[in-house]
Amino acid sequence: MSAIILVTHNGLGDSLIDCVRHVTGKVPDNLRSLAVHADDDPQRKEAELRQLASELNDGNGVLILTDIFGATPCNIARRVCAPGKVEGVAGVNLPMLLRVVCGPTLPLADRLQRALQGGKDCIVPLEGEGGACTICQ
Repeated sequence: MSAIILVTHNGLGDSLIDCVRHVTGKVPDNLRSLAVHADDDPQRKEAELRQLASELNDGNGVLILTDIFGATPCNIARRVCAPGKVEGVAGVNLPMLLRVVCGPTLPLADRLQRALQGGKDCIVPLEGEGGACTICQ
């Protein structure tokens, strides 16, 4: 089953993983985070990410979720991506992560699509009939 790595500013990834634990009651063994702090060396963090991806990849690929497109965590992740092997999505949010976690046996390409769709579907207005977010859809 494909692994998931959150590459985020500071402790955001760990916080999202704590939320997964709260919502689902567990944290998948193949879900990890890599925090990037302002004083971190990007090349060193890239090496850490490559090592983590290599350790977690069981042959089914790795999905990297990062926070802000164009920021340092995203730029590090982009250098590690390899189509079909290590895929990435910027703009991680909790619904996106939960959608991916709820499809643990899906192929990497399907998990990538679930991440994209979950992130979009679950941004709704709080007032009126704006829609609903179904997490494990």
